[in-house]
Amino acid sequence: MEINGGFESGMKPIDNNGIYEGFALVKQCDVKTTRTSSKFLDITLSNSKGDIRAKSWDYKEGDYLPQINSIIKVRGSFSIYNGAPQMKIDRMRETNDKDEFDKSDFIPSADYDSNEMFNSIYELAENFKDEDLKDITLEILTEYKDDLLDCPAAFRLHHAIKGGLLMHTLSIVRLAEAVSSIYPSVDRELLIAGAILHDVCKVDEFKMSPSGLVEGYTAEGTLLGHLVMGANLIDRVADEVGADKNTAMLLEHMIISHHGEPDYGAAVRPMFLEAQILSSLDNLDADIYEIEKATEDVLPGDFSQRQWALDDRKFYNHGRKNISTSALLENDNIKDKK
Repeated sequence: MEINGGFESGMKPIDNNGIYEGFALVKQCDVKTTRTSSKFLDITLSNSKGDIRAKSWDYKEGDYLPQINSIIKVRGSFSIYNGAPQMKIDRMRETNDKDEFDKSDFIPSADYDSNEMFNSIYELAENFKDEDLKDITLEILTEYKDDLLDCPAAFRLHHAIKGGLLMHTLSIVRLAEAVSSIYPSVDRELLIAGAILHDVCKVDEFKMSPSGLVEGYTAEGTLLGHLVMGANLIDRVADEVGADKNTAMLLEHMIISHHGEPDYGAAVRPMFLEAQILSSLDNLDADIYEIEKATEDVLPGDFSQRQWALDDRKFYNHGRKNISTSALLENDNIKDKK
């Protein structure tokens, strides 16, 4: 049987009893307790074929505990439990230098070349007619380029992949361009500049693992967050390039308000049109990505598992279109990195 879009097909069968062995990336690992007070590990594993929930039963303190974003060697069997695919782990261990695998095969990454995505964003800002917006945006892009190329957009949610931040940013930029072409009252360059810069300080907020994925948050990221850090960055750069303070203030407001509601981390709610649009587009792109990821391996006519990040809803694959996040930027003429 094929499990959850093919995770099993990325593993090697080692006998005729349904036991498989192979390498996998640990995306999540929690120690939990059964009703009988026994400890077990609840793990999400990933390989080049997909993700799967896994269980390692009878865990005891001092036993091997895999680290998030590490690659392990794992052996076990597959089954369906409560309608969802699951792996029962019999054995697992850290990988070592003698293990033969390509690390890049296990690190989820954007489907597009990061340099091309960055260049597309940079060239757009280069064409701004507003010199203040141009100077602020280009200075920040130049300063943060190296970190932006690989940075994910999230720890666990949307675009939590290498290059995911640029992919998310470029998607919102293209949405912003479309909105600006429909509504003439929208300040196109202000909206696009806000879209380019809204998440840039995630590179300072996140603590990166050796794999290139996020493993947690820095002290500054925890205490301040990327919204406040982003506003501070714009204030500093605007002063350095001699930009108009009112223009800088508008950008700063867009950054600190783009989460929409204080309950979601916004310092204030959006208070002008472009700020509101940016907040809406940010949510829209995140929702589209999450729904596509939830349904891309679901057969037409079936539902996904419940998505806790989307109000615990299940999503239906109606089958009218092929679902793939890899097509998000196909109209941007950016080459698939593969």
